[in-house]
Amino acid sequence: MPIRVDIDVMLARRKMAVGELAEKIGITPANLAVLKNGRAKAVRFSTLEALCEVLDCQPGDLLIYEPYGAQVSEEIPAITSTA
Repeated sequence: MPIRVDIDVMLARRKMAVGELAEKIGITPANLAVLKNGRAKAVRFSTLEALCEVLDCQPGDLLIYEPYGAQVSEEIPAITSTA
Protein backbone atom coordinates (compact mmCIF):
# COMPACT_ATOMS: atom_id res chain seq x y z
CA MET A 1 0.00 0.00 0.00
CA PRO A 2 1.46 3.37 -0.90
CA ILE A 3 0.29 5.01 2.35
CA ARG A 4 2.57 4.37 5.33
CA VAL A 5 1.23 5.03 8.83
CA ASP A 6 3.81 6.44 11.26
CA ILE A 7 1.84 6.35 14.51
CA ASP A 8 4.70 4.46 16.19
CA VAL A 9 7.06 7.36 15.51
CA MET A 10 4.72 9.86 17.13
CA LEU A 11 4.05 7.52 20.06
CA ALA A 12 7.78 7.27 20.70
CA ARG A 13 8.22 11.04 20.47
CA ARG A 14 5.39 11.57 22.96
CA LYS A 15 6.53 8.68 25.20
CA MET A 16 3.00 7.28 25.08
CA ALA A 17 1.83 3.67 25.13
CA VAL A 18 -0.54 2.27 22.50
CA GLY A 19 -3.18 1.49 25.13
CA GLU A 20 -3.06 5.04 26.47
CA LEU A 21 -3.47 6.49 22.97
CA ALA A 22 -6.36 4.15 22.18
CA GLU A 23 -8.14 5.20 25.36
CA LYS A 24 -7.59 8.91 24.72
CA ILE A 25 -8.91 8.78 21.14
CA GLY A 26 -11.80 6.47 21.97
CA ILE A 27 -11.02 3.33 19.95
CA THR A 28 -10.04 -0.16 21.00
CA PRO A 29 -6.35 -1.10 21.17
CA ALA A 30 -7.08 -3.78 18.55
CA ASN A 31 -8.47 -1.20 16.09
CA LEU A 32 -5.53 1.10 16.76
CA ALA A 33 -3.16 -1.81 16.06
CA VAL A 34 -4.88 -2.42 12.70
CA LEU A 35 -4.38 1.24 11.82
CA LYS A 36 -0.80 1.59 13.02
CA ASN A 37 0.31 -1.66 11.37
CA GLY A 38 -0.96 -0.51 7.98
CA ARG A 39 -3.75 -3.07 7.70
CA ALA A 40 -6.60 -0.53 7.72
CA LYS A 41 -8.32 0.19 4.41
CA ALA A 42 -9.69 3.53 5.62
CA VAL A 43 -9.55 5.94 8.53
CA ARG A 44 -12.35 8.22 9.65
CA PHE A 45 -11.58 11.91 9.73
CA SER A 46 -12.86 12.00 13.32
CA THR A 47 -10.25 9.35 14.26
CA LEU A 48 -7.52 11.21 12.38
CA GLU A 49 -8.55 14.43 14.10
CA ALA A 50 -8.41 12.75 17.53
CA LEU A 51 -4.98 11.27 16.74
CA CYS A 52 -3.66 14.69 15.73
CA GLU A 53 -5.14 16.35 18.79
CA VAL A 54 -3.78 13.82 21.29
CA LEU A 55 -0.38 13.48 19.60
CA ASP A 56 -0.14 17.23 18.90
CA CYS A 57 0.73 16.71 15.24
CA GLN A 58 -0.52 17.18 11.69
CA PRO A 59 -2.06 14.45 9.48
CA GLY A 60 1.09 14.52 7.35
CA ASP A 61 3.11 13.51 10.41
CA LEU A 62 1.10 10.29 10.59
CA LEU A 63 0.35 9.41 6.96
CA ILE A 64 3.15 9.27 4.40
CA TYR A 65 2.60 8.60 0.69
CA GLU A 66 5.17 6.30 -0.91
CA PRO A 67 4.38 5.35 -4.52
CA TYR A 68 4.73 1.71 -5.51
CA GLY A 69 8.22 0.97 -6.76
CA ALA A 70 9.71 4.07 -5.15
CA GLN A 71 12.99 3.46 -3.45
CA VAL A 72 13.82 5.27 -0.27
CA SER A 73 17.23 6.81 -0.75
CA GLU A 74 19.44 6.75 2.28
CA GLU A 75 22.56 7.73 0.39
CA ILE A 76 24.99 10.03 2.10
CA PRO A 77 25.92 12.90 -0.21
CA ALA A 78 29.54 12.96 -1.27
CA ILE A 79 31.74 15.57 0.34
CA THR A 80 34.06 17.19 -2.13
CA SER A 81 37.09 19.22 -1.31
CA THR A 82 37.66 22.58 -2.96
CA ALA A 83 41.28 22.80 -1.81
